[in-house]
Amino acid sequence: MGLTGISIWQLLIILAIVIVLFGTKRLKTLGSDLGGMIKGFKNSMNSHEDPPKTDEQRAQEPPPPQQPQPIVAQQTAAPQPVTEKADQNNKV
Repeated sequence: MGLTGISIWQLLIILAIVIVLFGTKRLKTLGSDLGGMIKGFKNSMNSHEDPPKTDEQRAQEPPPPQQPQPIVAQQTAAPQPVTEKADQNNKV
């Protein structure tokens, strides 16, 4: 036994037991999941978000630009044929 309390041979025996119990496939996915968690944690620590804005700060900001409305073609009614009945209504 060295100063650390665990020798290299004891670590190898523990590693062999873990591989037998869990298998290499499960250990591989566990390692990649752990690496992804650490990477996500580092990214979240490095990204600095602005503090929440107060009502006064929001009031000083210009309003966001309005999006242009799409131009919609207007539908016009087809001209109605003139009938005698319509002519009589107009004469009255």
